[in-house]
Amino acid sequence: MLEVIAFVAFGLALAALLNGRKTAERLDTEIAALKEHLAQLEALRPVVPSIDAVVEAADRPEVPQSAPQPLDTPPFERKRLADIKTGDAIFGGPPPSQDAVEKASRGEPVAARSNAATTIDAVAPRQKESLESRLGARWAVWVGGIALALGGIFMVKYSIDAGLLSPAVRLFMAAIFGLVLMAIGEFIRRRAVPLVGDAFQNAMIPGILTAAGAVTLFGVCYAAHGVYGFIGPVTAFALLALVSLATVALSLLHGQALAGLGLLASLVTPALVSSESPSPWTLFGFLGIAWIATLLAARIRRWTVVPSMANIGLSLWALAYIASSTPFETRPVTLVMLVMIAGIGFVWPGRQAGIIDSEPVETNHPLETVHTSWERTMTPPFVAITVTAGISALLTALAMISPLATASGYPVIEFGLIVTALAALGAVRRYAVYPAILSALVAVIGVWSMTALSGLLTFIDPSMPGHIATFTVSGHTAMLASMLLSCAFIALGACAIHLHGTERPPLATIWAAIAAVVPVALIGMSLLMTGNLTFDLPHGLFALAAALVLLGLTEWFSRRKAASDGLDLPQAFLIAGSLGLFVIALHALTDGLATTILIALFGTGYVAATRLRSWPALPWMMVGAAIAVLARIAWEPTIVGSLHLGKTPVFNALLAGYGIPALLLVLSAFELRRWPDLRVRNLLQALASLFVLLTVAILVRHAMNGGVLDSAVPTLGEQSIYTLLAIGGSAIMMTLDRKSPSPVFRYGSMVIGVLSILSILGAHLIGLNPYFSGELLGSIPFFDLLLIGYLLPGLGYAGLAWYARGKRPVPYVTVLAVAAAVLVFAWATLSVRRFWQGQNIADWKGFLQGETYTYSVVWLLLGVLLLVLGSRFNAKSIRIASAVLVFVAVLKVFLIDMANLEGFLRALSFIGLGAVLIGIGLFYQKILSGKAGAEPQTPVDIDAQPGQVN
Repeated sequence: MLEVIAFVAFGLALAALLNGRKTAERLDTEIAALKEHLAQLEALRPVVPSIDAVVEAADRPEVPQSAPQPLDTPPFERKRLADIKTGDAIFGGPPPSQDAVEKASRGEPVAARSNAATTIDAVAPRQKESLESRLGARWAVWVGGIALALGGIFMVKYSIDAGLLSPAVRLFMAAIFGLVLMAIGEFIRRRAVPLVGDAFQNAMIPGILTAAGAVTLFGVCYAAHGVYGFIGPVTAFALLALVSLATVALSLLHGQALAGLGLLASLVTPALVSSESPSPWTLFGFLGIAWIATLLAARIRRWTVVPSMANIGLSLWALAYIASSTPFETRPVTLVMLVMIAGIGFVWPGRQAGIIDSEPVETNHPLETVHTSWERTMTPPFVAITVTAGISALLTALAMISPLATASGYPVIEFGLIVTALAALGAVRRYAVYPAILSALVAVIGVWSMTALSGLLTFIDPSMPGHIATFTVSGHTAMLASMLLSCAFIALGACAIHLHGTERPPLATIWAAIAAVVPVALIGMSLLMTGNLTFDLPHGLFALAAALVLLGLTEWFSRRKAASDGLDLPQAFLIAGSLGLFVIALHALTDGLATTILIALFGTGYVAATRLRSWPALPWMMVGAAIAVLARIAWEPTIVGSLHLGKTPVFNALLAGYGIPALLLVLSAFELRRWPDLRVRNLLQALASLFVLLTVAILVRHAMNGGVLDSAVPTLGEQSIYTLLAIGGSAIMMTLDRKSPSPVFRYGSMVIGVLSILSILGAHLIGLNPYFSGELLGSIPFFDLLLIGYLLPGLGYAGLAWYARGKRPVPYVTVLAVAAAVLVFAWATLSVRRFWQGQNIADWKGFLQGETYTYSVVWLLLGVLLLVLGSRFNAKSIRIASAVLVFVAVLKVFLIDMANLEGFLRALSFIGLGAVLIGIGLFYQKILSGKAGAEPQTPVDIDAQPGQVN
């Protein structure tokens, strides 16, 4: 069976070569026919001299008639020149040089000629490749190369099975076969036709033959070691390495595909040769050499695919070694990763990519899209190489510090070196923006990996097993790693902004964000997971120093770029990073009330700095400080802890913890009254209003709950105070909106009003209603719970509706007026029940006849009062509420009073209802008739002529 397969393979190879030769002959015949046809067309076309030729002929002095005339060109010579000209018209110019032949033979595209395109080139589009061309010129080459390789393998297999030759002879003949294939490939390459090479560069016969020979030699070397044992592992490793590196070197002549084959052979070589005492230094030394050789070849030929594959292969070997070795040596892995990063930065792409990226973009085509600075920054050249290198290095670094891997000593230093080297690449080379971002991300993830598996996880989830919730490294080591990495990123950020701040502002912005965010994240995690949250001097001093350094960098860069607006975003990031580090320092050095107040003071300091520096980001730091204070309040509403909070109303830690930040926000908003950016001023005003409301609300709750702040449901009195505060806050924001119009104030006032109305529906009327809850109203009539729970909020909503007229949408004002009417109605109704039932007005006590009659009287009187107020203020919504209330009273009289009242009370109920309704009718008639009489009428003079008006 193997003999048949070998014969078929040889037949396929021979057929492929013959088919390729026939195709080339057919193409030559067609080209000759085209030349002849074009020569005929050229002879028929009249020759029109160009403008330059006419001008040159006019300037040239006339030649005397006696001068000897050049001899006439013979007809056969004219025909030969016409054929050459026609061929040049077809093939784009004169025959290529020897250098072009060499390039085409290596599978590289031949450079375009400088001559202008001919008419044929400009008009005739390139035809789509036919199926015959694919089968004959491309597939035949690939299949032929594969067939040759298989033929060699099958021949060796046949000789083994038949026992015809000794193993040494078979290996020798196979090696000769491989060398012959490579020699034939070089022979054909030197005689390659450039046009064929340019058209079929991915199916070049020399490269296919060389690849087949390389595979054969590689197989011979492995068989000599792994099958027959003729050579030892050292010799086999050296021979395999030599073949793979030679293949990479030959790829300079035969193209990127052969380089990929050589790279694959280099990566497979260590797996094919085993040793009793494997050395990681030997392994990664060879891999590093193979990687450098591949990168040098890629630099010469400007390849991107092969170096990207080399980065991935190097990372896979590193990960495989880390996962399989217990323990693994960290230094060779670290060294080979550093070599990879250095090669990307200095060999390929190196400085060449930066030069290419710095070239100005020329757009000659009117429809060509001009890329913005951000687009050029985020789509750099050779991005595949940098991204694969960054991902490979960082995956290796994370695997080294993973708790699942066992190293010979915890590799904190090695991790830091890899991350810092990659960040340095991103800072120096502008095309390495993605390695910069990846290094920042992995630095945060790595520090979290060092410290996250600590007691903090047990604190968050007590059910976590103890062997998992243990320190990966000591707290001191994690702290030092965080600080050193923070210093590295701040220094590299300063370097990147200095190098790229003028020519590439987006890159400077990215690095400013990295220099600000990474130290905040690293020091914050280190303090939270390994530090002392009560007092931690090392974390506090380092955060304080780092914050000052960021402010110093901001000042330095702002002075250097004083006349440029390109550093606004980097400036903002650096200032925000300084605030974040100040907040961390305050949490490390202070505790409780002092931390809250000092955060607000630091924010006010940034606002005060606007008198010295007109940096746009300074006022926004007060907003950030306010958000930090709100976060502390959300974490611990008592500021100092429930055990340390005094029970004295008003004058306790809550007044300082809530009131001082509120006061500082008010002062900051006042300080920025002339600041050009109205957004931050309005936002500070809104935050000041919010903090004032929070201060009053928390003091009320503390006072009404006996000095205890817990999650208990508030009483009606407490909820009423919150409602009054919301009404006041809405009015304040409406006033601020009038003085300095802002969407924050405009919509914020309406949001507060709507939320307070929803709280009325849920709390005042249903949840906390004394009729349902049975809460006692108090011993003093009128000055009781109903006054603060219903009448005062009702009057507050009425005043807010009156104040909002003409300032807010009509539906919103109507809702406020209706809410006021509902609360007043509830107050009046519950007051009637208190008059008859006393302090306890719970529903289980039933209704008295006098109480039922009194409801009708009060509702009618209230309806009349609302009618008078609606007419006085010309408020249609109040008049509608009056009509609804009177209608409810009418229904009550006819449906309830008729059934429940008896005797004199029933008659009196109907008489009173009739009198009120008649009075309302007379009132409306008087108002309507008055309006009708007030309408102006045009006087008419009866003596005037028709059509005239006096």
